[in-house]
Amino acid sequence: MNIGTHNVQSSYSSLSDTALLEKLIGVRQTQKRYRGSLGAMFTSAHHHDTLPERCVVARELVRRWLDEELKRESVLSSPAAVRDCLRLHFAGRECESFVALFLDSQHRLIAVDELFRGTLTQTSVYPREVVKAALRENAAAVIFAHNHPSGVAEPSKSDEVLTNALKQALALVDVRVLDHFIVAGASVLSFAERGLL
Repeated sequence: MNIGTHNVQSSYSSLSDTALLEKLIGVRQTQKRYRGSLGAMFTSAHHHDTLPERCVVARELVRRWLDEELKRESVLSSPAAVRDCLRLHFAGRECESFVALFLDSQHRLIAVDELFRGTLTQTSVYPREVVKAALRENAAAVIFAHNHPSGVAEPSKSDEVLTNALKQALALVDVRVLDHFIVAGASVLSFAERGLL
């Protein structure tokens, strides 16, 4: 890293949220929209009108950067990047959705696919369609994730039953299920860490 780049990064890291937003979208837009939370600036669920295009672009760039990181190395060596990727993916979602991260034999990311979308409180997930998607991506392993718009990251009994059914179905075609995450706002719960896999 050259010294000029380091100085620029240091100067930005010392700025307040408001000052950074003013640089991104301007003073007037910041005053109009910022209410003490950066999350509200990057998730459309918190606005009745559309987000400033620059916020949408910034969010998309960060999402793509995280995807690049996960494609470069094993997801098992960067669990924080997986959590960040999922938080960003589900940010502002008002209905449940079910996502699969398809991985190669080195556990690098092949693709992130939203396979099912549901209502505020549930999503119907079909194991047959999940198996088809894994085979289509030529995946060796998969990580599942879904969100709880309620804000509570605890797994339900049906979440546990579904995860076991998917694990059994994918084992028949030699695809390993590495984890299942539940995302509720900033909270991310791992089935593997809880001993539920």
